[in-house]
Amino acid sequence: MRKYPIVLDLETKHTFREYSEHEKLGVTVVGVYNYEDKQFKIYRESTLNQLFPVIENSSYVIGFNNRSFDLPVLQAYYPGDLKKMPVFDILEDVRDKIGRRLSLNDLISATLGLKKSGHGLMAIDYYREGKWEELEKYCLDDVSLTKDLFEYGVKNQEINYLSENGKLAIKVDWKKYLEENKNNNDVAMTLPF
Repeated sequence: MRKYPIVLDLETKHTFREYSEHEKLGVTVVGVYNYEDKQFKIYRESTLNQLFPVIENSSYVIGFNNRSFDLPVLQAYYPGDLKKMPVFDILEDVRDKIGRRLSLNDLISATLGLKKSGHGLMAIDYYREGKWEELEKYCLDDVSLTKDLFEYGVKNQEINYLSENGKLAIKVDWKKYLEENKNNNDVAMTLPF
């Protein structure tokens, strides 16, 4: 069976100022773009059980800071081990190439001429105020921007950032993440069916 990547982003109930452990931050929503059906989908905390088979059946979980943030937060809800899933983290790749972290907003601004629709603390405010429509839109906007940055890198084999010397290119080799991961067929299905 052919597997396809997904792009994933999530929003939390709490900040690291409130809790220092990922598992205590709580998930409000998870946004996903699935390359299999070319659809965006949102999952609320109450429907995360529908998300886990999507993750398990993906060739890669693509995101921005997903290995260090999104997946450790999501792990609190998942009965298996998300560290076993094939992951591509754009932030890690950029940091490995230029030796420092950049924000998603910095990369999409320099590469695509776009800006995020807000910041993570707004998402927490939306949740606390019961503004689910705004929260879901914000999350899916981030998924869409991450997808657009990823696809730009695949097509152009570089993305950009601004430095004190102007716009600089970061060479990337991301096409392989759109292709099936030949080594992921042995990923264990860890949900208790």
